[in-house]
Amino acid sequence: MMECLDTIGDYALRSLGYGERLLPRTDFTLCQQFTLIGSGMIWNVYFGVVALLTGFALATAVAVGKASRHLWIRKPAEWFVFIFRGSPLFIQFFFGYFLFLSLKQAYPAWGPFTSAWLGAALVLFLNTSAYSAEIFYGALRSIPKGDVEAADAYGLTGLPRFRRVIWPTMLRLAWPSYTNEAIFLFQATTLVFFSGFPATQQKGDALYYANYFADKTFNPFIPYPILAGYFIILTLCIIGVFGWINGRLNRHLPQDRRARLKLRPQVIR
Repeated sequence: MMECLDTIGDYALRSLGYGERLLPRTDFTLCQQFTLIGSGMIWNVYFGVVALLTGFALATAVAVGKASRHLWIRKPAEWFVFIFRGSPLFIQFFFGYFLFLSLKQAYPAWGPFTSAWLGAALVLFLNTSAYSAEIFYGALRSIPKGDVEAADAYGLTGLPRFRRVIWPTMLRLAWPSYTNEAIFLFQATTLVFFSGFPATQQKGDALYYANYFADKTFNPFIPYPILAGYFIILTLCIIGVFGWINGRLNRHLPQDRRARLKLRPQVIR
């Protein structure tokens, strides 16, 4: 027990550059694997949270732009969604890294974008914004006409109508699908390991440590199930948080009319 506590103290924050610098080389224990893979999960949570919070705002703007009657607003929004939904996320990581690397060579100020903490987070932000925008756009088109007419009858127009009627209704209709997008986004953070983006000081994410133990022990049936277990716990946390928000969005509706969250894993995106 004391040995495991020492291991946690040495490696719990290693992915952030704190604690023991050298990885264990022999006599790997379950405590070491749980601790180091859990330490790497800090990066995966970071990528997911940053992309989700920033992508929410852009997705709303793109969805509104796609629903606009003005061609010069609608077309850029449509092409943004088409490009990032039509190309694989791994290819986006690849092109993003080499784009930032080329910009860094010409303008050194772009240097931070070649690191995972900023460059990979930016690619995830753009990717999830496109998928979320399509979800929000579908919700905008599904808003009952009566809700808009009622807002007009009360004299609400422009931004007040959008903020008080259209946007809340859009969120309520889109939230179950948006929850699935959030779950997939956090799972997609494992692709950062395969991209060219290096983690800060090469400390690595959860898949980095799981792959390290699998290579050293020649036994993938311990580290990878540990990694999967962490992501299952993370998924349950996301469902819990988004379920609470869903309840708040639908609190004015009768119990039998409230939209329920349904987990629909995306095998192919």
